[in-house]
Amino acid sequence: MSDILIVDDERDIRELVSDILEDEGYATRLAGNSDECMQAINTEPPALMILDIWLKDSRMDGIDILKAVKRDNPDVPVVIISGHGNIEIAVAAIKQGAYDFIEKPFNIDQLMVVIRRAMEASRLRRENSSLKRREVTTADMIGQSAAFRTLIGQLDKVTKSNGRVMLTGPAGSGKEIAARYIHAHSNRSAAPFVTVNCAGVEPSRMEEVLFGRESPERGVEPGLLEQAHGGVIYFDEVADMPVGTQSKILRVLVDQQFSRVGGNDKVRVDLRVISSTNRDLEAEIRAGQFRQELFHRLNVVPISVPSLEERRDDIPLLAEAFIAQCNAAQGLPIRPLSEEAVALMQTMAWPGNVRQLKNLVERVLILGEGTGPIEARELPAEQEGGSEEGRVVLSGALATLPLREAREAFEREYLLTQINRFGGNISRTASFVGMERSALHRKLKSLGVVTTTKSGARIAYLDELSPEAAE
Repeated sequence: MSDILIVDDERDIRELVSDILEDEGYATRLAGNSDECMQAINTEPPALMILDIWLKDSRMDGIDILKAVKRDNPDVPVVIISGHGNIEIAVAAIKQGAYDFIEKPFNIDQLMVVIRRAMEASRLRRENSSLKRREVTTADMIGQSAAFRTLIGQLDKVTKSNGRVMLTGPAGSGKEIAARYIHAHSNRSAAPFVTVNCAGVEPSRMEEVLFGRESPERGVEPGLLEQAHGGVIYFDEVADMPVGTQSKILRVLVDQQFSRVGGNDKVRVDLRVISSTNRDLEAEIRAGQFRQELFHRLNVVPISVPSLEERRDDIPLLAEAFIAQCNAAQGLPIRPLSEEAVALMQTMAWPGNVRQLKNLVERVLILGEGTGPIEARELPAEQEGGSEEGRVVLSGALATLPLREAREAFEREYLLTQINRFGGNISRTASFVGMERSALHRKLKSLGVVTTTKSGARIAYLDELSPEAAE
């Protein structure tokens, strides 16, 4: 997309403009009617169009072509020229998205000023799109745990398809990163990735934000769906989309077209849809808060994004990546993690998941001093089992038990925590706690601790039906 398409029914005019532009170093293509124009655009969108309003013996006039270009290639600037120009035509063209309007016979110097400005605007748009795509591509997935590998395997299977994907998982688990991973590795990676924050848009403005609007005062204002044309539209926390908007989105998914708010023209879009939610959409359907038809349209390929507790093995890798990000973005020091800090982080509760880990790393780097290793004492103390002047503070429930029962309760909780920390790996757990593997197996059996597979990872839990645990 680096040339200029000149569309005029007068051969002398289009060849004259072409000669002038080529003398200035621009490449050009010529079209004498609407069919030639649309064929040229469909073959390769130009960097700029110079378009005559009146085209003899054509199926479409300049305004019709302008609408089509702004619908399908909104980033292409269009300069309108006309020998019958008046204020009404100029205003109509600008409202439909024209970059500028020049009346014939035009001044060559004036024409070149407008074209240079328009070409610079086109270049800036391309650079902006390139930067956005680069940002998406560098939004890498980080991890090596079994749950993470299962997730990546599922994501890789859907990258080359055009199927709609529904990402489910708790808040902060990385659903948007997973959506960006799909986009970055798909055949749409060169096209936009546009996020719709369903929880962050006022319900009264949702349709205007999605579909855009047309008004006599402000002309055409494209919405997010139009901006995502050719790429991916990502509905973040789709359960928060207003019920009234859901039916209109359903129609867009069926027809691949819509009308802007205040407008009548149909806008066609080519989109891949990825959605996410941390809620039970089937429960929302039963409560009348989510349309069942829309759920079935969006939930073609459901993928579960695991919580951080299901991938504790990844905590050191994630923390190191966040340290590097804070250094690059804010100039905060790059500090290694001590073994004690890693051990504590892998045993902490993470209700906020990956987002909470990122915030904690940033806070430690801001409040910490020096560039030495991050120590366990710099991490927030847990609400229970924390330390006070080097003394272990027991929880109320544990402190009321006899010694034998308290010891068993502590061992059970300690081993549950360590097994989950190491992703259910008994050998690594045994090595860390200083026990033989067979001895650890016997101890776990006596305490009623069993393991199961969830989201690709082995998770330990207490078997309440175990006779040993019940004693």
